[in-house]
Amino acid sequence: MWSLSVVLNPLLFLLLFGHCPSVTIRPKEGWQVYSSAQDADGRCICTVVAPEQNLCSRDAKGRQLRQLLEKVQNMSQSIEVLNLRTQRDFQYIMRMESQIKGLRSKFRQIESDRKTLVNKNFQELKGKMESLQPLIPVLEQYKTDAKLISQFKEEIRNLSGVLMGIQEEMGAYDYEELQQRVLNLENRLHNCMNKLTCGKLMKITGPLTVKTSGTRFGAWMTDPQASPKNNRVWYMDSYTNNKIVKEFKSIADFVAGVESRTYNLPFKWAGTNHVVYNGSLYYNKMQSNIIVRYSFETGRVVTQRALESAGFHNVYPYTWGGFSDIDLMADELGLWAVYATNQNAGNIVVSQLNPDTLQILNTWNTEYSKRNAGESFMICGTLYITNSHLTGAKVYYAYSTKTSTYEYTDIPFHNQYFHMSMLDYNARDRALYGWNNGHQVLFNVTLFHIIKTEDDS
Repeated sequence: MWSLSVVLNPLLFLLLFGHCPSVTIRPKEGWQVYSSAQDADGRCICTVVAPEQNLCSRDAKGRQLRQLLEKVQNMSQSIEVLNLRTQRDFQYIMRMESQIKGLRSKFRQIESDRKTLVNKNFQELKGKMESLQPLIPVLEQYKTDAKLISQFKEEIRNLSGVLMGIQEEMGAYDYEELQQRVLNLENRLHNCMNKLTCGKLMKITGPLTVKTSGTRFGAWMTDPQASPKNNRVWYMDSYTNNKIVKEFKSIADFVAGVESRTYNLPFKWAGTNHVVYNGSLYYNKMQSNIIVRYSFETGRVVTQRALESAGFHNVYPYTWGGFSDIDLMADELGLWAVYATNQNAGNIVVSQLNPDTLQILNTWNTEYSKRNAGESFMICGTLYITNSHLTGAKVYYAYSTKTSTYEYTDIPFHNQYFHMSMLDYNARDRALYGWNNGHQVLFNVTLFHIIKTEDDS
């Protein structure tokens, strides 16, 4: 899946399917990583900026060696072309030789009987001479080709000597050492990629329109806890008066409209802010602040619990309304609920939930009004809030549950179809799933990472 391009001086840049803004670091700092989930073709994107390692000190010789090998290859191809052309011309000359022999016999016949046959043989002779005219440029070409072949042979002898000298200078041991260093570099990269779990949101690109279906409002999602081979899609149209969940085995089946199963939930849902997490659907029960956990495997409600003091039924919705008071979401750190309470003056409250019991594990009060938020999503324990659900919206506010601090941001994203009623992050796909005015879309995210290596400890 990964593709690698290496530049070793003055810094080592490891580029995986793409390019993100460059970052200047000091040699003593840890690896800094820009990563993105995927592009329009589904390929992973990641940029790693590492400290200087000085792994290859013989790059100039390596480049010289490659250039010489390329030159030899080009010359070999040219000689092959000349050889083919020589074979073709040789066949042509063989035919000319038989005609010349016939011409000699005609000359002898003319000498024996000049008077009677002169006119007839003269015409035949004239025709033979005309047929031999094309042989002249062929012979001229032979002279040129012979010179080129001589030059090529001389250059090949010279290059062979240079290559042998380089090989003796570098030695077999150096090649093995270089190969081992490259392998160590690859292992280090893989270790780095295994640590790429969390980062800070830097950019949102897209969207990619996956499908156009349903009403203006709805939700669609995949399970971030599922295995890489499990790509089931769940589809929930509308924000109220519905309890039918459609399942598709893959994105391709979803696009084609091939349903694999339909679930009839025991309770209708409110809003569009549902989430599938580790095989269960979590949603807000209509006209209540009750969170329901529904198991797709058993087809039953596993547990349900009221989110104490949380506003519901359009008391504290997002800017677009739609009973979006309680927003359930998941990221790398677990399951979350985003809502507002009277006690926090209608400002957003973030609670981390136990995915099995739905009990609140911890709660953070922000100072951002829920009614002024367009949508929100969690990435690595940080809540990102958009300032609108309409055209021109951007990620305007970020609250870190790790530090209990906030900052104002300016991260635009393209609201292509003018009205966003669902925007949720999927940690497995490193992408934002959106419901954009009846269009199911995907946004790519770019995260910034700082990773300490063993050398930095």
